[in-house]
Amino acid sequence: MRNDPFGGRQPAQRGRRPGLFGNVRWLVLLAFAGYAAFYWFSNRSVDPYTGEKVLIDASLDAEQEKALGLQAYEQILSQERPVDPNSQIARQVREIARQLIAKVDVVEAALAEEHGQEPTHFSRDFEWDVNVIESDQANAFCLPGGKMAVYTGLIPVAQNADAVAVVMGHEIAHALLRHGAQRMAQQKLTQIGQMAGAASGMDPQQQQMVMAAMGYGYLLPYARAHETQADEVGLMLAAAACFNPQEAVPLWERMGAASGGEAPAEFTSTHPNPGTRIQNLQALMPKAMEYRQRFCETANR
Repeated sequence: MRNDPFGGRQPAQRGRRPGLFGNVRWLVLLAFAGYAAFYWFSNRSVDPYTGEKVLIDASLDAEQEKALGLQAYEQILSQERPVDPNSQIARQVREIARQLIAKVDVVEAALAEEHGQEPTHFSRDFEWDVNVIESDQANAFCLPGGKMAVYTGLIPVAQNADAVAVVMGHEIAHALLRHGAQRMAQQKLTQIGQMAGAASGMDPQQQQMVMAAMGYGYLLPYARAHETQADEVGLMLAAAACFNPQEAVPLWERMGAASGGEAPAEFTSTHPNPGTRIQNLQALMPKAMEYRQRFCETANR
């Protein structure tokens, strides 16, 4: 008869180890979830432009945002080729920017009033600058702190100053709404989730599945919401600055045509579907025309 080294009993340690490890995993996940919740609730503030609660790290102030924007701007200009600042296109773009920037305060105050908020005038410390960059891209950008650029490829697609103003207003709106700061806070939450997965013993495949679910369920809709917000604020800016907001719809139709109509499915994209975007802009048009009537001095003459 074979001698049983355990005296006929199963080793208790082997039965407990999986349960103990499982408990540790849940404790780790709960600890990280608690930290994420604390970060979320302690860094929420109300955006005056939208009236919505947004996540912005309270330790990030205007000067830090400006410094980050300037750093990125200088890096871009070191790699891209701005056109002659005295060229006709550069002067025209700077003039459009000047008109839009001049209406930031009144548009912020009007939108804040709609949402029962007080304007913060966060952008009053911006050091605005705009360049035109030689490129086939039909694009533009505005970084935190007011550093802007328009790519020459946008001009033939836009076709007129009103459409250029709509695009530039959209990009300025991203900076006014502090979308860059919101994305930084969002990335911190994502990093907390990644650290939680790694520390809790999830294998790489499990972590990838969780992050994919988070992307489709939270990150991409969050990015699309930013685009929709920038469309609205930018349209109001263009209208208040005496540009024709009705040019927004044919502009985005041309932008869709220029891309070959090959937009990804909306739920997989950081941007709204072109059709959705156009519907939203059409719904905003009465409000935009009202802003033009209220704030465009030329329209009131």
